[in-house]
Amino acid sequence: MTDLVRFAVEGGVGRISLTRPKAIHALNLEMCQAMLDQLVEWIGDVQVTTVIVDHGEGRGFCAGGDVRWLVAEGSEDDARAFFHTEYRLNHLMFTYPKPIVAFMDGVTMGGGVGISAPARYRIATENTGLAMPETTIGLFPDVGGGWYLAQLPGAVGAFLALTGARLDGAECLALGLATHYLPSDSLADVKAAIAANPGDIDAILAAASVEPPAARILGNRDRIDRLFGLPRYEDILAALADDSSAWAAKELATLSHKSPSSCKISLRLLKEAKAVPDFAAEMALEYTLAARVAVAQDFHEGVRALLIDKTGEPKWRPPTPEAVTDEMLDAVFAPLPEGQGWSPQPL
Repeated sequence: MTDLVRFAVEGGVGRISLTRPKAIHALNLEMCQAMLDQLVEWIGDVQVTTVIVDHGEGRGFCAGGDVRWLVAEGSEDDARAFFHTEYRLNHLMFTYPKPIVAFMDGVTMGGGVGISAPARYRIATENTGLAMPETTIGLFPDVGGGWYLAQLPGAVGAFLALTGARLDGAECLALGLATHYLPSDSLADVKAAIAANPGDIDAILAAASVEPPAARILGNRDRIDRLFGLPRYEDILAALADDSSAWAAKELATLSHKSPSSCKISLRLLKEAKAVPDFAAEMALEYTLAARVAVAQDFHEGVRALLIDKTGEPKWRPPTPEAVTDEMLDAVFAPLPEGQGWSPQPL
């Protein structure tokens, strides 16, 4: 086990609380493996009928995976081991036979989405800030991001995948990424009520829910669909450049800092995710990409520029979308050699 995650059984509820506040509870291999092992154990525990996932002290639920360590100190084998285990955790949560309640109070990014989006109940608050910002570090929206974003209406998934835009709690609820919107000062009482009466989750959450503010992203749906619904990344950039609005200019400037390879991989992932038969196939697809992208130049350069040296000026290779060819993408998406792919957690 690890001291970076706290496990407890309270009433009929298994409680998983992230306890790494200085890193905004960023996930490492040790944490993912511990959560995976505990969830497997609770499947056969008749006392545990429900699982709660939340965080201890600190300003966020989970800032993602600890990619800084992977690049600064880890090896290629470490990177593959981390993603393989993390994706097993994501898949187990998605298929878990007992209801999971995830409290997305505060920063919920990348890997944090991976351990909240699979939950049957996903609680947003006025503090929630959810994003998949992977194109900023030369990665792609993983941990099931391809699956979740591909199901969003219109071109919203493409917009979020490319720009890494942060959604507040009201926007998460409006898009279905959250199931309930609660005031943060009610969470302790709500968790206690669920622990005391886990069979009454629906009623407890309904009683505690409040009307959220207007979801700002809905006001931009028309322009998101028009400008981000185009099939090619180059077309999206051209459409944004031709649009005279300040909104389009802002999003175009945002995209100028993203990895061109990551953006093209992300768009193709969303397209292919719509055709996968189930979540296990999605995880296998994403692991194929991660096994290659996480050891590639852009991932190391993006993490260096954003999180290690903090220069904010990554040198992407290739440096332009036009230079990222279909053949390059085909190589990233090609099946891994026999015996090197992803598999679900044995139960």
